[in-house]
Amino acid sequence: MSIRLLRPEEFSKCSALWDLQKQNDLADRFLTELISGNRITYVFEKNGDFLGEVSLVKEMPDSDYTVPNQRIYMSHLIVKKSERRKGIGKALVSYGIDKAKSMGYSEISIGVDMDNYPAIRLYFRFGFDRIAFVGEDTQGRYFKLIKSLV
Repeated sequence: MSIRLLRPEEFSKCSALWDLQKQNDLADRFLTELISGNRITYVFEKNGDFLGEVSLVKEMPDSDYTVPNQRIYMSHLIVKKSERRKGIGKALVSYGIDKAKSMGYSEISIGVDMDNYPAIRLYFRFGFDRIAFVGEDTQGRYFKLIKSLV
């Protein structure tokens, strides 16, 4: 088991975690960001199988999520359903935080659906304790949370 950087040419293997066809617009955007270097994705891998992923996004047009050279956005934490509650999400969040620190960021943000109690609990345990925004979109109500890295 290891966590490693995802190369753009491997992006299609993420279909083991989420439906790239059904979420085609999102998949296209993520791949474009990955190729440009704005999105850095890490995968949790076991015997060549992807069991989870998380991304760090450097710039977005939303200052709640990113501030150049100050705040980076942790995006799209996902763990394969059959592998949940085994510490993979915790390992990916910890890894993402460490990477953001090593890149020189002083804050990290994350978005989470208000009804996703396990994720909210996980993020609060990791110190995402400042609520930057509470809102609603087509998928429901959500928080934007921020953690200090200094």
